[in-house]
Amino acid sequence: MLLSLVVHSYSARYWFPAAVMLGSAPAYLLSWGAWRLLSALLPARLYHTVDDRMYTAYQSMVLFFFEHYTGVEIVVYGDIPKMKENVVYLSNHQSTADWIIADMLAVRQSALGHVRYVLKDGLKWLPLYGWYFSQHGGVYVKRSAKFEERNMKRKLESQIKFGAPMYLVIFPEGTRYNPELRSVISSSQAFASKEGLAVLNHTLTPRMKASHIAIETMKDHLDAVYDVTVAYEGTLTADGQRKLAPSMPEFLCKECPRVHIHFERVDIKEIPLEPVFFRRWLHERFEIKDKLLGTFYESDKPEAKWRFPGEGRTSPLSLTKTVPSLLVLGGLTLSMLLTKSGRKLYLNTWLYGTLLGWLWVHISP
Repeated sequence: MLLSLVVHSYSARYWFPAAVMLGSAPAYLLSWGAWRLLSALLPARLYHTVDDRMYTAYQSMVLFFFEHYTGVEIVVYGDIPKMKENVVYLSNHQSTADWIIADMLAVRQSALGHVRYVLKDGLKWLPLYGWYFSQHGGVYVKRSAKFEERNMKRKLESQIKFGAPMYLVIFPEGTRYNPELRSVISSSQAFASKEGLAVLNHTLTPRMKASHIAIETMKDHLDAVYDVTVAYEGTLTADGQRKLAPSMPEFLCKECPRVHIHFERVDIKEIPLEPVFFRRWLHERFEIKDKLLGTFYESDKPEAKWRFPGEGRTSPLSLTKTVPSLLVLGGLTLSMLLTKSGRKLYLNTWLYGTLLGWLWVHISP
């Protein structure tokens, strides 16, 4: 009985915030859909401005749970620019929570609404979200030989045409680094060795296509690349072996006390665009990440464990950045659920919104 209570209590840590975040999707999508229709005859720039503000509201509500609810401490190494910029955000990839880290940095620049993602193609089938991320400027890509370069360029060029601010998040490894999947790591290391590149131990060998196309296509629109290295505290076994980073449910269950974020801004003028040189540049950035992560995980000095080199500063987020959005979206959702007609509209939005979204992503390039 006691064990069952403990298990249910642990599960509730995740299901409560998940229910609120997912449960508010219909209210948000209906509000966004109304604005999309109203703005059809208005300048595209105005539509994007309001869309970014609405997206800020939703993601701020998400950050309430991932920062304030969990109580996680954010430790930043390096100086995050105070002004908003058009950037490509490049990061190592090890957890389903990594995309939240990009939000955490963006909100500290008041640029949360500008965040857009390069996502693997399968995620476009997510109910409601898969379609909306595409509408917000997200780009779905297939791997390796199936990569559709033309479609990615077309999507990015359309964003530039409308003057959409850009905080484009890319994970160049293409898949998450999982220390338990030794075959994936060995294959990645063998490829690097074959290509004459440095073998990496704490990340996978980065793939250059998406990053190169993004930077080359938007070179006149971008100010910089944000080179970000993320480490989750507590991801070592008792015998000192690296273990899997916390998933989103585990993160929400408060299993990560601190997230360490190493930030470096690279001016867009410093990045070579010729493919051969870009590939070398990108790999060198990951060599730096590999050394940073090596220091984080492998140091024999207790005072150096669980930190990157240099000075780390805690970066608390004000409740004023998240609570208003939580109250507004929670209020909209409750107002729908408290009436019979509202509940019917709510369920129909999930059902028909998902089906129409799937049809859209199926027929759209």
